[in-house]
Parts: sequence; structure tokens; C-alpha cells
Amino acid sequence: MSLNMKINQQNFSTIQQISEQYLNPKTARKESNKEGTFSFQEILKSKQGEIEQKASELKFSKHADSRLAERKINLSENQMQRLYDGTEKAKAKGIKESLVMVDEYAFIVNIKNNVVVTAMSREESNDTIITNIDGAVII
Repeated sequence: MSLNMKINQQNFSTIQQISEQYLNPKTARKESNKEGTFSFQEILKSKQGEIEQKASELKFSKHADSRLAERKINLSENQMQRLYDGTEKAKAKGIKESLVMVDEYAFIVNIKNNVVVTAMSREESNDTIITNIDGAVII
């Protein structure tokens, strides 16, 4: 492909932009990002960072941590994301204390503080009466 074809495929408005693009590509990339143009990789990293930050906002109380260890509950990244999503859905509905079911696990979550209060397997929750909740989310 000739240089002329490459230039014609780009949308440059000035000779200076063309020269920057081909003579100093690092500067051209920085300037294009100032204009609001981002690469797919930059957008993907940004979105992944947002998801990780949101998921990390969900905290586990000491009681919940001990229950997870005691009951050998290990959540995958996908399950953590779904637990967070369930918490957000409960928050959107105005729920304050929620039962959030993810796969075979049940969690009691204080929605206002984003704190998982306790955790159990679904089998353990079958014979248990759960009180002081005002909603449930099953994911």
C-alpha cells in the first residue's frame, strides 16, 4: 500500500497532523487521545478496572469471612461479580437487607453498607429461617 493510499484512508485536517502521524507517532497518539479517541485496549482496560473496583466495593464482615472459610466456600470471579450485581439490583429496588442467591450459595447482604453479613450453601439454607430481610435476589 502506498503512502498516498494510507494518507487518503485517514481523516486528517491539516498537513501538521499528517506529519505528526508519520514522523512522531507517539505524540500523535497522545494528541488523538486528547480529542476523545481511544484504542479498544484502552477502553477495555478502563471497563475492567471499573468492574474490579465495583466488585471490590462489596465487603465481607468478619462473621461472613469465617463462614466462608468454615464452609469451604470459594467464590469465582464470575460469582463475585454476580453477587455484586445482585446487590446493585437490590439497591435499585430500595431493599435494605437482602438475601442474595448465587448458584448454590446464599448470602445475607446489608445493601446500604455493601457488606456481606453471612454466607451459607443452599443446602444449609433449606432448614434455616431467615429473618430481618426485606427482599431477595436470585441470580
